[in-house]
Amino acid sequence: MKLHARHALLPDGWADDVQLDIAPAGDIARVTRGAVPGARAHRVELLVPGMANLHSHAFQRAMAGLAEVAGPGEDSFWSWREVMYGFLARLGPDDVEAIAAQLYVELLRHGFTAVAEFHYLHHDVEGRPYAEREEMSLRCIEAARACGIAITHLPVLYAHGGFGGKPPAAGQRRFLNTPDALLAMVQRLARHYAGDPDVRIGVAAHSLRAVTATELAALVEGSGEPGAAVPLHVHVAEQTREVEECLAWCGARPVQWLLGEQPVDERWCLVHATHVDEGELAALAASGAVAGLCPSTEANLGDGLFPAARFAALGGRFGVGTDSHVGTSPVEELRWLEYGQRLVHRRRNVLAPGPGESTGSALYAGALAGGASALGRAGGALAPGRRADLVVLDHAHPALLGRAPERVLDAWLFAGNESPVSEVYVGGRRVIEDGAHPRSAVVKARFERSLARLLGDA
Repeated sequence: MKLHARHALLPDGWADDVQLDIAPAGDIARVTRGAVPGARAHRVELLVPGMANLHSHAFQRAMAGLAEVAGPGEDSFWSWREVMYGFLARLGPDDVEAIAAQLYVELLRHGFTAVAEFHYLHHDVEGRPYAEREEMSLRCIEAARACGIAITHLPVLYAHGGFGGKPPAAGQRRFLNTPDALLAMVQRLARHYAGDPDVRIGVAAHSLRAVTATELAALVEGSGEPGAAVPLHVHVAEQTREVEECLAWCGARPVQWLLGEQPVDERWCLVHATHVDEGELAALAASGAVAGLCPSTEANLGDGLFPAARFAALGGRFGVGTDSHVGTSPVEELRWLEYGQRLVHRRRNVLAPGPGESTGSALYAGALAGGASALGRAGGALAPGRRADLVVLDHAHPALLGRAPERVLDAWLFAGNESPVSEVYVGGRRVIEDGAHPRSAVVKARFERSLARLLGDA
């Protein structure tokens, strides 16, 4: 396949008349600047790399908006969590697959081309393993394959209800595994999907609350040696209460403890890391790990704001995810990331690298690189050897009209709410055309049936 773009975002900036030669396996074979479009080339105006979504709990898409009624006490992440536990009481494998498919279609329509599914919903409503222990994982992965989004699936180790190995609560019974059982699931999934370049299998610890030091060490050891290619993710320091409980448990802050306890390197993604002090922030940046930021969910839950400006000054790597899916667009995440910093610092263009630099371009480039790394995926750039994960923007969209290529990302991120995404390619396959997914009606109908059952008494 040959694709000719009038303007394309290459690793060193925008270029005119760029032709991509895409190999049958879905990799970019050649990038030619100043090319004359051939008769067989598909022509587009504006082409950018597709974005990786580095943090997703797919099932939570179906409960977005269900926790927005004030409770009798102070609402927080911890009260929201109880609503989530209640929602899980009726959720089965068919529902998970239907919800995931609906989510993945939405992500594609907004320009995400890959997703990291942080998956801890392992067992049935009574906490019993399914006959095929990885049943729920298979449902998520097959939903992704059917919709055409690339997926890095992360089976999550969840063993306890609090720091120091506290017993789990009843609402957590569907999540629980031992390190050995979890790693066996990971190995079976990796073998099953070994021939699919758009499926990666990684591993995650839910949080430092949910695993002991010994269990975390076993998980890390079982996932490969330091420097291995297997992605390794963990929630950390999302709420102030978590920091307080960690200090009470071990005398150290969560990120401080993790960086001192484990060989955290480039394959790690520390999700949220919202509440870090200056020493933790510098050490996190130096480690090469990716900070997995989910601004719309962090705002929805009242978590707080990650110190992104200081992290950027330290050369830290970041990516974005949609987490609980109160939003499903990279635009919302990147816009919230910048706007949160503007509100804190009371100035504009906080995350622009310097005078005359584009804020939108810096945000998009940073999230591209960090997201691709966190997913262990060769995407994030229009370059030979990378996956052909591509997004075509509608140059005639009102938000983009008259904009020079160098201002397109600023306009996309900061000039409206309607998506200008016209086409999306994953591994060279077109999965969005004219802004629509070919299976959207079928996917929505199945999603609607699941919600009718799940929320029928709500």
